[in-house]
Amino acid sequence: MDISFDFEKPLADLQVQIDKVKQIADKTKVDMSATLKELEKKMEDNKQQIYSNLTGWQKVQISRHPERPYTLQYIEMICDDFIELHGDRTVKDDKAIVGGFASINGQTVMVIGHQKGTNTKLRQYRNFGMANPEGYRKALRLMKLAEKFNKPVITFIDTPGAYPGLEAEERGQGEAIARNLLEMSVLKVPILCFIVGEGASGGALGIGIGDKVYMLENTWYSVISPESCSSILWRSWDFKEQAAEKLKLTSEDMYKNKLIDGIIPEPFGGAHNDPQTMAQTVKDRIIEDLANFKKKDIDKIINERIEKFCSMGVVVEG
Repeated sequence: MDISFDFEKPLADLQVQIDKVKQIADKTKVDMSATLKELEKKMEDNKQQIYSNLTGWQKVQISRHPERPYTLQYIEMICDDFIELHGDRTVKDDKAIVGGFASINGQTVMVIGHQKGTNTKLRQYRNFGMANPEGYRKALRLMKLAEKFNKPVITFIDTPGAYPGLEAEERGQGEAIARNLLEMSVLKVPILCFIVGEGASGGALGIGIGDKVYMLENTWYSVISPESCSSILWRSWDFKEQAAEKLKLTSEDMYKNKLIDGIIPEPFGGAHNDPQTMAQTVKDRIIEDLANFKKKDIDKIINERIEKFCSMGVVVEG
């Protein structure tokens, strides 16, 4: 098996042994089924042990796996069709955020999400999923379009953060994200948000205000990345593992603190091991939630959305 992370090395070593036993069996025609069965059982036991006890930092690593499905892949696997829409009508078309009308099981929706890119050239083209202000303004334009035609909004969140460059700040990065938070909180259509990879800071929140906010099992959601937190507190990236634990950024931590509405299980070892199954699980959740929203009045949906986020914290003056 391909080794992606250090904690998976025991599995890779076992896979080497399994492959050798198979080669010997094929070459000598000796019955090695008992040995093979024993090794395969050991492999399954080790997988269960490793993936059932992942640390916060290990989940951060899995969330960044280059073969995890991104927004466009989810759209391809979940949607019957998709018409991408471009530009914020002010500056340009930000490639780090994609969006457009799509249909899921015959129902039209607006899908918006971060897009990182699947190789080095595409990652540069997509700015590694770090959106500029025009990306968030494009997202808001599409949400308003969905509201105009009374279509639900679905967002896929996977970003290391909003782009921190000088030009982004000059064009109003903070204002663009804040405007999205305000507008999404009162948008007159249902909103479903899925954190499918990294959920870093305002870059994630810019398209993350929803009636239902879900995290995939091996994702993270926090005000800051473990590396950045480590560099601020310890003046070094060497303490990123400790930072990941202290930040309480995993899906379990977020659900326990009532900051998300649910955790979506991933295929064993991560979404990259079986993207089709992962996409089907997300699709099933979308279909079920959209059916439930149809039974509710939009004013009630908006009020519940506002109450949910207001209940997450209080402001104490004094």
